[in-house]
Amino acid sequence: MTVVEDRIEMANSGSAFTLDELFDRLENMPVPEGYKVEIVEGTISMVPRRDVHWQTIRRIVRALEDTFGMDVNVLSDVRIDFPGLLNGYAPDVAKMREGAEKSAKGAWRHQDVEFVAEVISQGTAANDYGPKKAAYAKAHVPVYLVADPYQRRCHVYTKPDGDDYAMETTVDFGYDVDLVDFTLSTADFPHD
Repeated sequence: MTVVEDRIEMANSGSAFTLDELFDRLENMPVPEGYKVEIVEGTISMVPRRDVHWQTIRRIVRALEDTFGMDVNVLSDVRIDFPGLLNGYAPDVAKMREGAEKSAKGAWRHQDVEFVAEVISQGTAANDYGPKKAAYAKAHVPVYLVADPYQRRCHVYTKPDGDDYAMETTVDFGYDVDLVDFTLSTADFPHD
């Protein structure tokens, strides 16, 4: 089938797809190299990666490894399904709790996520500050960090409460960020 035939079939079918079915279809589509693909509230999001994005992710991962050791279970751009309607995210950085294991289907469980970091790009800001923040709170992710190279600051959300976080701390790039279990230096975070 071609992409057009696939879309027509989807539109005419009238049935809802599961996340697995949507991701199976995505695997058969020509996604350009260097793009991150997620499903946020049933909408497929494809965003190109930039140097600033990767450099920030790398610094966060290194800080986690420096604090918790090289065997810390840290994921980047790995699918994790979160609460809500069709939320298959690939967080920029996700730290899993010690002893976390994949499900019988081979997927990581959102119940095991201790920390998530998203680095804003122009195409993801609305999702990162909106539906993803709500889904992370619903999943009881204790700490959600948004690194925003456009604002040149980090937003740290803690104390999940329903579909939001009870506390938000904002820290300008150049200062340390207290992330409950560790401190993250933003002195070398790149910006736009």
